[in-house]
Amino acid sequence: MKVISVNIGEKRTIKWKHKIYETGIFKHPVEESIFLGEKDVVNDHVIDRRYHGGIDKAVYAYGENHYAYWKDLYPDLEFSYGMFGENLTIDHLKEEEIFVGSIYQLGETTIQVTKPREPCVKLGIRFQDAKVIKQFWNTTKSGVYFKVLKVGNVAKNDSLILLEEVKNTSTIAEVYIGKRN
Repeated sequence: MKVISVNIGEKRTIKWKHKIYETGIFKHPVEESIFLGEKDVVNDHVIDRRYHGGIDKAVYAYGENHYAYWKDLYPDLEFSYGMFGENLTIDHLKEEEIFVGSIYQLGETTIQVTKPREPCVKLGIRFQDAKVIKQFWNTTKSGVYFKVLKVGNVAKNDSLILLEEVKNTSTIAEVYIGKRN
C-alpha cells in the first residue's frame, strides 16, 4: 500500500440545515510532507476532539480504491483527495485485511491500527447530502484510524510497510460492522 496523497484542512464555519457547524473535514492535498504527532497531524485542524484526534485517532487514512464507489453514487460532486476528511489517501486499502493492533512503518513514522472511522453529520456537510452518512455505514469502506508510536514525516509515495500483524483480533471491517449492528 502506498500513500497517494497527504491532506490537511483548516477550520471552516458552515451553515447547513439551519445550524452553524465548525469543521475540519474539508481537507486538501499538499505537496510537502505532513508531520504525524502523538495526538494529531501538525497544521491540520481538528475541531471536535471528542470524536477526532487524540492518542487513538491521531491520523486517519482512507482508501483511494473506495473513491470510484462514491463517485458512482455522487456523479455531480467534485471529488479530490481528502474528501472523507482523511489525512492519508492510500491505494489498495482493504479494511477486511487490516487487523486492529497491527503495526506499520510509514515514512519516518511507526503507526498502529486502532479503529474504523464512524461517520458523523460533518460527512453529510462535506457531501451536501445527509444520505451519505447511512450509505457510509452500509459499507465496510470506513477507513482506518492509527495511533502514532513514533512521530515523524510522511509524504506522498511513502509505502505502508507491515512490521507486526496481529491476527488474534478483529479486522477493521469486523469492528465497523459490529458498531452498526
